[in-house]
Amino acid sequence: MDPVTGRNRVAWEAASRKHVREYGELLEQARNGSALLASELDLLRPVLGTAPDVVHLQSGHGLDDIALVAAGARTVLGVDFSEVAATAAQRRADELGVACRYVVAALPGAPLRDGCADLVYTGKGALIWLPDLRAWAEDVARLLRPEGYLFVHEAHPAVPLWTWDEDEPRIRPDRGYFARSHVNDTFPGGGAVEWQASLGEVITAVISAGLRVQHVAEYAEPFWRPDDVAAAAWRGQLPNSYSLLAQRL
Repeated sequence: MDPVTGRNRVAWEAASRKHVREYGELLEQARNGSALLASELDLLRPVLGTAPDVVHLQSGHGLDDIALVAAGARTVLGVDFSEVAATAAQRRADELGVACRYVVAALPGAPLRDGCADLVYTGKGALIWLPDLRAWAEDVARLLRPEGYLFVHEAHPAVPLWTWDEDEPRIRPDRGYFARSHVNDTFPGGGAVEWQASLGEVITAVISAGLRVQHVAEYAEPFWRPDDVAAAAWRGQLPNSYSLLAQRL
């Protein structure tokens, strides 16, 4: 593991303790609701209707995994480099009797056999921790069975530029869309290095790995809103998230 990834892992082990402190609350969310957004379900419904085996790369607290099973997935195998997050996610899945398992590992290079997934699901704060998206996309293609799918729902690459000012949208003068990286200065990843890639770079990485892009959509709504923040950048004028669906040829 390179030094930057190592430091990021330390930061996320600390941040993931929130999943332990709020275990009961997250358990109730998993039991009584769905962590998947309506826009995700609209795109995933045909895939989930085939009862796919799913690999969730950078699975975090695992609530998406429980929702994927509830929506039709046969199994979900989550991979995350936070042992704290993966352990809490496994405990929740076991308590709910859901077919989810977890592996602790850094990516790319998931310690899983080739062709083990009908669907690779990822996003919601995942790609920003990967400096080499071409290697990541090649690993996704390796995991997918023929005609399997990749689905990404992620923060828009322009999001690091938006301020959290509440009166009107503004661009941070210390960041650029085409920068290679920046240091996260907010919770939960404060102090960690986030890697940047344009939307074009993400799409090109997926295509270069031999996947056929079927759908790309951009949304004004962010996938996550910090408590007690009502940024003007989230009011419909700017892109804050996107989804991508691609299929292995």
